Amino acid sequence: MGMLYNHVADQLQTLIHEGVYREGERLPGVRVLSRQFSVSVSTILQAHQTLEGRGYLEARERSGYFVRLPRLDTPEPTMELTRAEPVPATAREMALELCSDERTQTVPLAAAIPHSDFLPVRQIQQATLWAARHGTEVLDYAFPGKAEFRRQIAQRMNGLGCLCTAEDVLTTNGAQEAMILGLRSVTSPGDIVAIESPSFPGILQALEVVGLQVIEIPSHPTDGLSLEGLQLALEQWPVRACIVVTNHSNPMGAKLSDERKQALVSLLDAASVPLIEDDIYGDLYFGDQRPKPAKAFDRTGNVIYCSSFSKTISPGLRLGWMLPGRHYPQAKQQKYFSNLATASLPQLAVSRFLEQGGYERYLRVARQQYRDAVERMRVAVGHAFPEGTAVSRPQGGFVLWVQLPGNVSGTRLYHKALDEGINIAPGRMFSISDKYENYLRLNAANPWSERVEFAVRRLGAIANELLADS
Repeated sequence: MGMLYNHVADQLQTLIHEGVYREGERLPGVRVLSRQFSVSVSTILQAHQTLEGRGYLEARERSGYFVRLPRLDTPEPTMELTRAEPVPATAREMALELCSDERTQTVPLAAAIPHSDFLPVRQIQQATLWAARHGTEVLDYAFPGKAEFRRQIAQRMNGLGCLCTAEDVLTTNGAQEAMILGLRSVTSPGDIVAIESPSFPGILQALEVVGLQVIEIPSHPTDGLSLEGLQLALEQWPVRACIVVTNHSNPMGAKLSDERKQALVSLLDAASVPLIEDDIYGDLYFGDQRPKPAKAFDRTGNVIYCSSFSKTISPGLRLGWMLPGRHYPQAKQQKYFSNLATASLPQLAVSRFLEQGGYERYLRVARQQYRDAVERMRVAVGHAFPEGTAVSRPQGGFVLWVQLPGNVSGTRLYHKALDEGINIAPGRMFSISDKYENYLRLNAANPWSERVEFAVRRLGAIANELLADS
């Protein structure tokens, strides 16, 4: 059916752009628009909410919806081009603070964790109850993973162009464990690993756990990892592995094109350097087609593919998987040494959800929700933050990378906001070299509410105060 309300929203947005409805004007009532578009009142209301999310409408209590034009000139953050040398991996203690239960009373704009309203809670509850009735099958060890789960994953991966069988899949406790197993399979403590910069703090934590050195490669906010920068690092240093979030990276939302993915795979293959691919956001794309993983271009088994359902189904299930390619024996051994097996119950529940088609049905709705949520947050930041602020334009996922103007410190903003019950992720967390002091990351995967809207406005006000003081 293609989301009828979205089609109506697009038409209304066109009418606003063409000046039929001007800024500050009240839209016709929902019944009038219902007749005009030959759709139900509920469809019009959903279209209004979508346009509100995009920043084109403002709801006023007991008055209806009024047109407002979003600030569309907000630039993208810049690409940092500083030369880097390998240094020991260190993860910020802030990352642990952001996930702490003590922060539950704050407005949660920091950790990249979706609110339960975005997750298929009822469907997973039903699938879990079904799995629990399997009796003793949920009580045994499942190493290297439940056959049903591995088969469902193999089917999905084949659909993405990654030819594999269930025997090629290793079940893990989230993508974080998959990356750690991958690193331990192909490196030794003290080795150098290339990563994109800025980088997800969980990757920095994984590197620190394994005792590795890091060389940071610049990344473009839209196009992703600089292949030229990576080539230079490979020529200068004995790089033993490379970790890349290929689709909708965290924190920037960058996506490598198919051509760049293919070039990345070829470059690393020629240098005999394994690629550890984190594709955790791949299913949350905003476009018409699911972007391919780099693994789809792997012809030698050199790519160690890692993903999980933490950003789509549930972070609490701790259910991920990896396709280690030719490194499967080492990864399997590392998994056995680490914790023997991943819990059986979540594997059976998610297998059921996948097999019955529930996951794809859920994703069709979720992708639109995330797209609207990201655009709503992006517009709100554009309105509230100081002039000169730059905001990423992700084509998937649910986080925004914000570059603050002048000498405004993301760390100072973090501490001042926390005093007021607002939690954000300061830019310093995303590097081991303090490069992103005037940046921050925002989690857009929250239901839009007066509390969240006020928090964004307050963040902007604090940023303006810091700019005036600098």
